[in-house]
Amino acid sequence: MVTRRQFILSAAAMAAGPLTLGACSSVTLNENYKAAARRTWRHDESRIHDSSLLQRELVRYATLAPSSHNTQCWKFHIEEQAISVLPDLARQCPAVDPDDHHLFVSLGCATENLIQAARANGLKGEARFNATAAGGIKINLEPARADVSPLFQAIPERQCTRAEFDGKPLSTGELSLLEHSGTGDGVRVLFLTEKAALEQVLEYVVAGNTAQMNDPAFVEELETWIRFNGDEAIRTGDGLFSGTSENPSVPRWLGSLLFGMFFTKKNENDKYTRHIRSSAGIAIFFSESNDRARWVEVGRCYERFALQATTLGIRTAMLNQPVEVSALRPQFATFLGIGSNRPDLVVRFGRGPRMPQSLRRPVQSVLV
Repeated sequence: MVTRRQFILSAAAMAAGPLTLGACSSVTLNENYKAAARRTWRHDESRIHDSSLLQRELVRYATLAPSSHNTQCWKFHIEEQAISVLPDLARQCPAVDPDDHHLFVSLGCATENLIQAARANGLKGEARFNATAAGGIKINLEPARADVSPLFQAIPERQCTRAEFDGKPLSTGELSLLEHSGTGDGVRVLFLTEKAALEQVLEYVVAGNTAQMNDPAFVEELETWIRFNGDEAIRTGDGLFSGTSENPSVPRWLGSLLFGMFFTKKNENDKYTRHIRSSAGIAIFFSESNDRARWVEVGRCYERFALQATTLGIRTAMLNQPVEVSALRPQFATFLGIGSNRPDLVVRFGRGPRMPQSLRRPVQSVLV
C-alpha cells in the first residue's frame, strides 16, 4: 500500500524526471536553503558600538519571533532612543484571524525578542502600547548594564516544531520555570498534563480543525502562505516552508495539486492526534481582558515561555483551533474553568527532534 509520503516523493520524482539535472537541483536547493537559514538564525558575535547599527541589529532579533503562518506581520520605526513595533496590515489573515488577535500576539513576541536583545547589548527597553486606531508598541531605550540572559541566547535556537514529541513528562522544576516565564501582566498560563485532559483538548482541536477545513476561505488563505520549495521560501523570506514539517520540496504547481489531494480533514485530524498524544502536556495562555494591549502581553509571555523551553531542550508548537473558531472559544473556556477570561493560545510541549527553521525577511524590508 502506497503511503502519503511515498506518493508525494514519487510524484515529485516524476515531476523532476524530464529535467536534465533534477536530482542535482534538489541537492543544491537544499544546501541553498540551509545556507539561508544559517544566515537568518545566528548571533552576531561582534560588539556593535554604532547606535544606529545596533538598533537595526535589535530589529533583526525581533524578526526572529514567531507569527501566525510566519506572515511576519510587523514593521519597525527607528528613532534616536526608541524603536516602534507596528502592525503590517497588508499581512493580515482575515480567515483565521478576523479580529487581528494573532497579529497583535505576534507583535508582542517581536517586542519581547527586541527587549531581550537590547538588555544583552546594554540597553533597557520599556515597552508601551499605543492605543490608537492602528496600534503599535513603542520601546524606549536607555543605557543599562549589559545582561546576556539564557533567554537571549536561546533566540536563534527557538522554533515551532511541527513534529511528534517523545511523550515523556517534564519535571516539576521544568514546569515551574515555564509557568514563571509565561506569566505576565493580566496573563496566566495553565498546564494540562494528564492524559484524560489531553484527550479532551484533542476533541476541541479536531472540532476546530474540521470547522476550519470546511471553510474554503481558510483553506485558500493557508495555501497562499505555504512555500512548497526552498527557492520559493528563499525568494519570499516568509510563509510556511514545507520542509519544516518533513514534506519534500516540489514545484508550486505540484505542491498545490498535492495540497488539494492530501490536505484533508482525516489526514490533518490524524496528525493532530499523534501530535497531542506524543506531547508532555499542553499550555493554555489566557488573559483577563480582551483587547489589543493584552494580546501584545500574551505574545510577550508566550515568547518568554518558548525561549525558556528552548533553554531546557523542550519543543513547542501551536494548536490554536479551539481559540480560532469563535463558536468553540467560550465552550473551551468553560472546559478550562477560566470563567470569562479569554483563552488566547494553545501550545503543546515536549521533547522532540530539531526541525529545519523557517526564514525571515531582511531588516531593510521591515523598516519604515
